[in-house]
Formats: sequence, structure tokens, C-alpha cells
Amino acid sequence: MALIEITDFRTPGGWTDPQSSTQRSQECCRQLEEGNILFFRQMPFEMPQVDLDFLTGVKQSDSALHKNISYRPKADVLRGAEAAPPEAMQRLHRIMRSYSQNVTAFISRLLEPYAGSFRHDFASFRAIEEQGRDLPLHRRNDLMHVDAFPTRPTRGDRILRCFTNVNPAESRVWVTGEPMSVVAQRFAQDAGLSRLLARASTPAGRISRTLRHVLGPLAGKGAAQRTPYDEFMLSFHDYLKERQDYQDEKQGKLRTEFPPFSTWIVFTDGVPHSVLSGRLALEQTFIIPLSAMIVPEQSPARVLEKIAGQALLA
Repeated sequence: MALIEITDFRTPGGWTDPQSSTQRSQECCRQLEEGNILFFRQMPFEMPQVDLDFLTGVKQSDSALHKNISYRPKADVLRGAEAAPPEAMQRLHRIMRSYSQNVTAFISRLLEPYAGSFRHDFASFRAIEEQGRDLPLHRRNDLMHVDAFPTRPTRGDRILRCFTNVNPAESRVWVTGEPMSVVAQRFAQDAGLSRLLARASTPAGRISRTLRHVLGPLAGKGAAQRTPYDEFMLSFHDYLKERQDYQDEKQGKLRTEFPPFSTWIVFTDGVPHSVLSGRLALEQTFIIPLSAMIVPEQSPARVLEKIAGQALLA
């Protein structure tokens, strides 16, 4: 696991040397899939200073329903912002839409093998200071975890996230751990991988899975589409946060300060991470098909299938 700084990508045109763009893009995909983070010291896309200034004053709703301010590109819907005059809400909506669009164009140029195949997930604005934030244990960002979405199962596809620190004065501090290929070898069985598969293979387990598919929305948002892989990743997210010995250990972990106006990209389903401090960060999530991977054997789904000795995506 390493932080890899990219210095030869122009804004907004693309790679400095167009002749090597495909090769560089493939190498960036490989680095991400192997559990590394791509880092840009300055934003690799345009964002007006007036928009950056506006974001410093945005407040988040205190509703327990919203962990962050979110923007949903497919529906063009903004959620979670504190009530404000209509013109302010419209401006925040426009900024979030523009950020999502600019990051999408940037990712399509930077990571050519994924272009045209990824799915848009949510964008978010993390306005609240992470250090000391009062959240239930399983929702805390300052505990090491891998990402899994309860309402949006990936069915083995990958969760790629692009973050931008828009705080003009303070870094955003992360700790990252060894990739899923290492962490799963240590903890997957103790976290219940074999038990989950054993339950899923029983007649009751097969009936339950069939009923979830048949009942659809009545089975719970996202539940109908979950594979055994999705079920395990949800439990593994919680398991890692609950293991105090894993949270406390120092070996194999990297502390990184992302300075103001920097951007970083990481597969958060395969890189354990925590956010120790920082406020005012933008983020856009993409779902990358497993079929688009350069090194699919490094994906969490394939790593877990190898440990389990059976398929997890059915």
C-alpha cells in the first residue's frame, strides 16, 4: 500500500504525453486495484474560487438520516443540507452537480480502461469536522473499515471514490491499512465467512435468498439484490470497526495528511481506511465493473472466493 503522486496529468486536457496516455491509464488502474492511492497535490479539474469560498459557509442538516450532504447524479437531487434561502440551496446544488460532472470527466480521461463502463453513485460534501464526531460505532469514520453500502449492493463490482479537500487552511488526515488481499487472509474466517456460506447453502438459506429476489422492495432496500459477497462485506465493515486490537495496531498502516485543494482516488472497498480529522471535503463515488479490472484477482470478491473455495456472486 502506497501513496502515488501523479504529476504528469494536465488540467483539463489529460496526460502530458498523449502517446503514452493509454499505458499510463492502465498503470494507474493497476496501482489502484493493488491497493494504492493516487494523489494530486492540486485539483486536476477546474473549480472556481467563488465556489470554494461559498462551501466554507455551508451547514449540514442535524438530521440523523444524513451522515453527509449528498448529491445523487442520476436523479439530480441534493439531500442533507441545512435549510437556507432558495438561492443558497440552488447554488449548493449547482456546485455539487458541477463537481460530479467535472470529476466524471477527469476519471474518464485518467482511467481510460474504466471509461464508459462505470456507474455513477452518490457524491457528497463532508462539512462536519471528523475528529470527535458523535456517531454510533458502526457509522464512525475514524475507525478502520472497508466500504460496503447497505442499500446499494455492488454484487462484486468495485467502489472507487475520488476525494477533494476544499478546506483552505487544514489538511484532511487519513490512516490506511494493508489491502484486502492481506486483511482478508487474517480476519475473513473469524469474521464469519464460512458460517455465512454454510447458512446460505442450507435449504432455509436458499429459500430466504429466493424470497428476497421475488419480494423485491418488500425485502428491504437493497436486500433483494445482495449476493453472499455483499452480505459478508457488510458484516466485515462492522467487524473491523469492532476489533479494538486491529484499530490499535500500528504495523502496516500509513498516516497521510491531504493538504488543502488536493485530490486523491482509492478503491475504498479494498483499502481499509479511517479519517482522523478534517472538514470540508467533496467526494464522488463510482461503481467499476469487476469485468473492467486490470488485475481482477486483487478484487475483494476474488480474494474472498479464493479463501472460501467457492463462488460468492451467485
